[in-house]
Amino acid sequence: MIEKFKTIADFILEGLNYKPEVGIVLGSGLGGLGDKIEADKIIPYENIPDFPVSTVEGHKGRLIIGTLGCKKIVAMQGRFHYYEGYTMDQITLPIRVMKYLGIKFMFVSNAAGGMNPEFNIGDIMLIRDHINYFPVNPLVGPNNADLGPRFPDMSKCYSRELIGKTKEIAKEHNIPLQEGVYIGSSGPTLETPAEYKMFRIWGADATGMSTVPEVIVANHMGIQCFGLSVITNTDQPTDDIKGTTHEDVQNVAQTVEPNMTLLIKELMMLI
Repeated sequence: MIEKFKTIADFILEGLNYKPEVGIVLGSGLGGLGDKIEADKIIPYENIPDFPVSTVEGHKGRLIIGTLGCKKIVAMQGRFHYYEGYTMDQITLPIRVMKYLGIKFMFVSNAAGGMNPEFNIGDIMLIRDHINYFPVNPLVGPNNADLGPRFPDMSKCYSRELIGKTKEIAKEHNIPLQEGVYIGSSGPTLETPAEYKMFRIWGADATGMSTVPEVIVANHMGIQCFGLSVITNTDQPTDDIKGTTHEDVQNVAQTVEPNMTLLIKELMMLI
């Protein structure tokens, strides 16, 4: 598998004279941040050997290599999900490949449903910790010690240093921030009221269908992680008849994108 990761990485780096330092994974409705990158290379996923293809509306499905906030970065404009039918190995393959591209930091973003009563639609939440409620852990199976340890410590899987720096940036630019625990589950259904209640009792503040597998694998390989969730809906739908739709999620995420972009670009200057 390591040879496979290296081969894909070599394909992506072909024609470039540098290696990216930061990997970014852009979630639902947040792909527009990719358009702010000074791109040196853009590769549709279907053109990358052995790469999955994103099937979710709002995910452009391409890899961008270039510069953002003075750092050389590689960004996924669209990710892969368990509910699409992909295995955990397929979902996290891009993260493994990013390690061999040279990244030391990984920024993840997602659209999430809020359970914390203090959260409102449109809030940005710093991910302090997560709960893995997926049916399987992405590290299940034989462990390759060249990738990481058999039993990786997860007590600081979201960088305390990067969280602290982001709070300072947000304060300087008067951007309100929430902070909390993200719980990831398989989807594709949005949560029932009883599920929202259960997640809240467990200590989660927001929920979604991504991010956790990617962060577990990044942590396994020693990559520092930082995560932001956009609260695109809550456990109390604004429309009792229609409920919450994917279109609603995308629309809210897009309105918050300028502040997300500012935070990420400014943070790039400090790492």
